[in-house]
Amino acid sequence: MTRAAIITDSASDMPPDVAARDGITVIPLFVTFGAETFRPNVTLTTDEFWVRMLAPDAPFPTTAAAPPGDFLNAFNTAFAAGAESVVCVLVSGDLSGTCKSAAVAAGMLPDKDIRIVDSRSASMGVGLLAQLGAELGAQGKTGAEIAETLEARKADIDLFVTLDTLEYLKRGGRISGASAVIGSMLSIKPIITVVGGKVENHERVRSRMKARERTLELLTSRPVERAAILHTTQADVDEFRERFIERSGVNPAAVQTMTVGPSVGPHLGPGCVGAVLLLKAQ
Repeated sequence: MTRAAIITDSASDMPPDVAARDGITVIPLFVTFGAETFRPNVTLTTDEFWVRMLAPDAPFPTTAAAPPGDFLNAFNTAFAAGAESVVCVLVSGDLSGTCKSAAVAAGMLPDKDIRIVDSRSASMGVGLLAQLGAELGAQGKTGAEIAETLEARKADIDLFVTLDTLEYLKRGGRISGASAVIGSMLSIKPIITVVGGKVENHERVRSRMKARERTLELLTSRPVERAAILHTTQADVDEFRERFIERSGVNPAAVQTMTVGPSVGPHLGPGCVGAVLLLKAQ
């Protein structure tokens, strides 16, 4: 194990194989459908989540943070394996109680070097920072050095995704039912971003085609270091990825494609596409 272990949460939308490849531990949050509660990629895969999510008359899922005990176990496992420090890169504290749970667990190990980085982002906005942290750890950087770099690079994370419908924002309480009906009648497609750790409706565009074009404009307006294309059950995501690569000029090897999973998917719904960027440092 490297000197610093990297831990993130399932709101990073990092698949198990990618996390294992990069040496990152993922703490699963909770997703609940009616009376059934699951843990992403432990008792419910991303594919299984979307089957449930899209099933007729399925109850609307809710999500919840992992308890401090889960983080405590992960911290102890990392130190037992030889880590000198732990860097925990987590979903925005304004979107989840995950950072608070990790902080409580860290407080139970006052003699250990545990750094908690609030990504101020979600989905692969968290994941890109965690991957950068793992790369720095592989270079022998200390937990303090990694955390300092990630805190500085948070400002270089950007996210824009377009949604196919306002229905899931309505179900989650982010817009009124009347707004959702009007949006549906007008074929309005919202473009969502994260600013200051909070989800914001960046703009609303008429028609799916125009929304995707505008999303690509937003994603390719500045130099990109690496990116993660995000989608929810989109068959044409490869076309979107190719258009992004062509227009941004980024190395294709630096562009991942991720399906949004159970921790974030309930808030976006099917038909979502966009990307998270790590912009080139200024």
